[in-house]
Amino acid sequence: MGRGGKREGAGRPKGTGRFGEPTKPLRVPVSDFDKAKNFIQNRFFKLPLYFCSIAAGAPTDTDDKIERKTDLNELLVKKPEKTFLVKASGLSMINAGILDGDLLVVDNSIEPKHGKIIIAAVNGQLTVKRLHINKNKVRLIAENDTFAPLELSKEMNFKVLGTVIHVIHTLQAMIKCH
Repeated sequence: MGRGGKREGAGRPKGTGRFGEPTKPLRVPVSDFDKAKNFIQNRFFKLPLYFCSIAAGAPTDTDDKIERKTDLNELLVKKPEKTFLVKASGLSMINAGILDGDLLVVDNSIEPKHGKIIIAAVNGQLTVKRLHINKNKVRLIAENDTFAPLELSKEMNFKVLGTVIHVIHTLQAMIKCH
């Protein structure tokens, strides 16, 4: 009787494991194992997205049918290698819906254009402001009338780090600010 090798009918039938399809081994550096495991586990966790919209005005009839399951990464991040998160501090952007403690999703592959909300480094200090370009003048505008615009000069060290594409805040943050 031979030893080793594949035995006919042995093992779990393909596609019946946790993932419902055949799997493939993958070698990962030990230092990245926990990150890879976490990524794989969370990638398969999708939240229900309901078919109906929720009225912000008068109540409407609802439909409890689920349109699809969605992964928040797929919904919020188009280019993972170009996206980062940063926490907002202060109230200078409150009229743009950015509150103290909000999490900002920032894409650094989007070209910074007039009117976009950006994350910038100005003389080594980070800020979130609306970019305002008028002829050859560049200003960073707060979305709160109590803050003056910052007019950039050639002497200033200025760099755009990315464009804000989403704002994530909790209801508690909104209650504190109003």
